[in-house]
Amino acid sequence: MEPSHVLVPLDGSPLADDALAHALAVFDCPVTVLNVVTPLDAGMSEGGVLETAEERQAAARERADELVADAKRRAEEAGRTIDTAVEAGDPADTILGYVEDHDIDHVVMGGHGGSRGDLARRLLGTVATKVVGEASVTVTVVR
Repeated sequence: MEPSHVLVPLDGSPLADDALAHALAVFDCPVTVLNVVTPLDAGMSEGGVLETAEERQAAARERADELVADAKRRAEEAGRTIDTAVEAGDPADTILGYVEDHDIDHVVMGGHGGSRGDLARRLLGTVATKVVGEASVTVTVVR
């Protein structure tokens, strides 16, 4: 069954860019791009350690706005329009909450591997692993 609304979380990585390209090419339905800004006190926080909290927050928000604006431009170049959103929070939890709150029925996201603990995390990345494991909708991971 074809989805009626696809969510593409973007984090600025090449795999996330590939996920957006995949969603635009494959699905003929509304697409929303979501960037999640992590809280300043989180371990994965944006910004540098020498900046003030306000400077880091402003830089993170500016980066998020640039990411979604670039995604909108790329969609327009592909002859599509997309909705965009920027939210703050834990990336996986925010993605999962957005799915439930916005009538999303498919997520397309980039996966990140690495030399972390278990096999699933090495193959998908921690955020993708949590979203795949907990989402109530289909999740496509682009690698």
